[in-house]
Amino acid sequence: MTVTFVGLGPGDPGLLTLRGAEALGRADTVVVNRSSCPAEVLRHCRPEAEVVDADERDAVKLVLSAARDGAVVRLISGDSGLGGRAAREAAACAEEGIAFEVVPGVSAVTAVPQYAGIPLRDERTREVRVIDVADGGVDWTAAAAGEATLVVLGAEGQVSEVAKRLIAAGRKDSTPAAYTSLGSTTEQETVVTTLNRLYAESKGMDAPALIVVGDVVNWREKLSWFETKALFGWRVLVPRTKEQAADLSEQLRAYGAVPQEVPTISVEPPRTPQQMDRAIKGLVTGRYEWVVFTSVNAVKAVREKFAEYGLDARAFAGLKVAAVGDQTAASLVEFGVQPDLMPPVNQSGEGLVEIWPPYDEDLDPINRVLLPRADIATDRLISGLTELGWECDDVTAYRTVRAAPPPQPIREAIKGGGFDAVLFTSSSTVKNLIGIAGKPHNVTVIAVIGPQTAKTAEEYGLRVDVMAEKPAISDLAVALAEYGAKRRAAQIEAGEPLRKPSQMRRGARKKRFT
Repeated sequence: MTVTFVGLGPGDPGLLTLRGAEALGRADTVVVNRSSCPAEVLRHCRPEAEVVDADERDAVKLVLSAARDGAVVRLISGDSGLGGRAAREAAACAEEGIAFEVVPGVSAVTAVPQYAGIPLRDERTREVRVIDVADGGVDWTAAAAGEATLVVLGAEGQVSEVAKRLIAAGRKDSTPAAYTSLGSTTEQETVVTTLNRLYAESKGMDAPALIVVGDVVNWREKLSWFETKALFGWRVLVPRTKEQAADLSEQLRAYGAVPQEVPTISVEPPRTPQQMDRAIKGLVTGRYEWVVFTSVNAVKAVREKFAEYGLDARAFAGLKVAAVGDQTAASLVEFGVQPDLMPPVNQSGEGLVEIWPPYDEDLDPINRVLLPRADIATDRLISGLTELGWECDDVTAYRTVRAAPPPQPIREAIKGGGFDAVLFTSSSTVKNLIGIAGKPHNVTVIAVIGPQTAKTAEEYGLRVDVMAEKPAISDLAVALAEYGAKRRAAQIEAGEPLRKPSQMRRGARKKRFT
């Protein structure tokens, strides 16, 4: 019986400590206030772990009850060592004779100012005071004395009172002050002002919030790194499954975006498996000279068939393997197969045909090519290879069917302009997204992977704003980030408030220029 109190950190799930993630990976039960816990944190839990929501229940009773059955992790917002909740619950464990340990979390006191680009100390300011004003009882004279940096917690709803008290206690009304709401999250917003203007400038901002008072606030102009990311706070729709979108979503997060993955197709096995069974047997017995993979899903389908037959990558010995693009090639390499042929620029079926060698009966002992593909694949690749003298076995390796519509709030956000951008990675994602969720609002930035996808988008009445330099998913994310950076720079140059595309629609809340 052990309870581990783990600090969640200030909001960014990436700030969970390694020790905290390790504890989650061992826990039998996790007690958490779900309303304040990023979903990404719970991905560190074992699949069989029980996650108990303490939002409207007695957390102490939940922790003590779970501790009798195994290892428990109690997730605490912020730093588990700074808040009273962890202390009270740990004391209850001690009274019951239950062993516990504490894994500190990254504190909002230091993290949020750093995410706002404000160091708490510099060469001139050497002292930092932390003041929690939530429950009153503050010695304002002691707090305001000298030139120490002040970090004020719990000031939501009483910003005016805090500012007045500090000025009355001796701080100049022109002292720099910063108010940061929802710190370290992609909803973070910071206002830099002076103590006498703090209430007026921060009015209407979200909670939780943190105030920094002192000359160190002036560093923000040079050190702001988080809120200045190219796609900071952009809600980006990624019409792919979570499995397919993992790398793309991670890349978007690095640019400050909030990706929302919405599957537009569902990948299913062929209705009759016999065709794939014959193809795999032919691959092993030497029926083919080449195998062409046109998607990651095709690689996955062949891997699954190999597993059924007890085969591995060695079955490709003596075969030549072609991949249509970087993502497919990477999937093959992960399987243990190095592609022999891949288009360097035009990564498509047409691009593959452009570099494909013509059949030569003196050099090629076999003239047959295996193409394990989707049931809706186009014939351009096959016709191109046929013209070069090759015989093609076009085999249905998987079926693509339209996915179920996303939840109503997502559909409303798509049509109502709640998303800042949509990434279309193929023509089918355009057709299927519009089919299951509706047409994106005209303020939404439309980013496409290549000319064919752009053509389809325009046929459906969409304005294409961004197109990848190369038809690769990673290049599409880069292109969107470059677009976002140029857009931000233009707003700053024009002296306009920084507004995301979704804030351009009628009735949207304007973001302050800071």
